[in-house]
Amino acid sequence: MARKRKVANLMGLAVLSAVVVQPMHRYEIAARLRMWGKDTDMNVKWGSLYTVVDNLTKHGFLEIIGSERDGARPERTIYRITEAGRAELIDWTRELISEPEPEQSRFVAGLSVLSVLPPDEVIDLLDQRISKLDKTIAESRAQLAALEGTVPRLFLVEEDYELTMLGAEADWARALRDSLADGSFPDVEGWRSWHRDGVMPPEIIELAEGGAPTPHTAQD
Repeated sequence: MARKRKVANLMGLAVLSAVVVQPMHRYEIAARLRMWGKDTDMNVKWGSLYTVVDNLTKHGFLEIIGSERDGARPERTIYRITEAGRAELIDWTRELISEPEPEQSRFVAGLSVLSVLPPDEVIDLLDQRISKLDKTIAESRAQLAALEGTVPRLFLVEEDYELTMLGAEADWARALRDSLADGSFPDVEGWRSWHRDGVMPPEIIELAEGGAPTPHTAQD
């Protein structure tokens, strides 16, 4: 089970992963995270960087070791990771790798109310999604191929994971589209007639009135 952390914002993990390399000020931290693509990996919100660094320092994960001035620019505070910060970085990483945790998905949200659209429109929409996914997958594969031999595999595992997940999503969406198109999807004709005639099938009315069972509550 995920533990409650003193600094729970994933930007905190990103900051610790940067400062563990060497002490740096906040501008250097931001530049390093951008270079590593952590703003994509962790959905980093740059506006929260100052607050996160302050909170990491407040809780003893970072410490101030000095400052520097570059010309007429304001003085910059330099931060170093502490032993507590190293322990937090390691423990947090272990948790993220070992503990599955449900994550919200816009696609899942759309699927949960899919019945409001007629099946034939869903087929067209899935065609659009599959086309975009296939394009993204092709671009990602090309980028990974270009980096092969120049960047250690260790630093590309997240891209490989994302590529695999995109491929799985495309395959799943393709299977759903095909089952709707060939009529093998259960009750697709009742779904289609509901949108054509405006009459909701009795089984859907029953579910709407009583609530659809979930895998956690359904009885054998």
